[in-house]
Amino acid sequence: MIDLSKLGLEGLDLSFLPPSILGRLSFSPTAPVKPPFPPGRHRLGLSAERDTILVVPEGMEASKPVRLLVMFHGANGSAEKVLPFFEHHAHQRNFLLLVPQSTFATWDLTIAGNGPDLERLDQALAEIASRYEIDRNHFGFCGFSDGASYSLSIGVSNGDRLSHVIALSGGFMNAYQPIGKPLIFIAHSPEDEQLPIDASGRKHVRQLKEAGYEVEYFEFNGRHVIHPHVVERAVDFFLNRSKSSDH
Repeated sequence: MIDLSKLGLEGLDLSFLPPSILGRLSFSPTAPVKPPFPPGRHRLGLSAERDTILVVPEGMEASKPVRLLVMFHGANGSAEKVLPFFEHHAHQRNFLLLVPQSTFATWDLTIAGNGPDLERLDQALAEIASRYEIDRNHFGFCGFSDGASYSLSIGVSNGDRLSHVIALSGGFMNAYQPIGKPLIFIAHSPEDEQLPIDASGRKHVRQLKEAGYEVEYFEFNGRHVIHPHVVERAVDFFLNRSKSSDH
């Protein structure tokens, strides 16, 4: 999170800014008005290139609230690079998997602030909500590397809408106005050669716990890549963990 006091902006009223500048989504769940997609991969038609992809598992009952996980790829990545790690989990464990793709080489928040990527995410979520009732207890953001930074930043900024936020080897967390308290999962390796753990994973865990978030932290051994066993643990967290107040 961004400490405004360190920028000399403590107490500044940011309400004059457009919500999207602060990472707020305008999307809100509504009653479905369109038929659900058939099983398989679907391009949502939001852009001619690097379109958002939705994975619908076999046997999903669209008459009931559906679990939705949004996965953000890393820098210079794509949906095709992360789908092999997540798609089979969606099919085997029966949840919708939404995979946006950044407009540029990485997410706009990393380059110059929220812009077209947040807008397209809004459009994608609105399209999903027009076809499915989203399970508010299993609606999560997940990401790897720059995508993890994006997941953390946008997730904490929209924590009143999300149930889970997952960051796999993330680098930063920019949230000017955190809202709500989603459950947080952070995984990082001491051997990460790109994003040192003390300045990222461990730092984020400390900041979030001090701010009152429930955080599950997993340190693993390995380089800065997506590790299948880490993905499995993250998916378990998304599907099986709920807030303490829910027990």
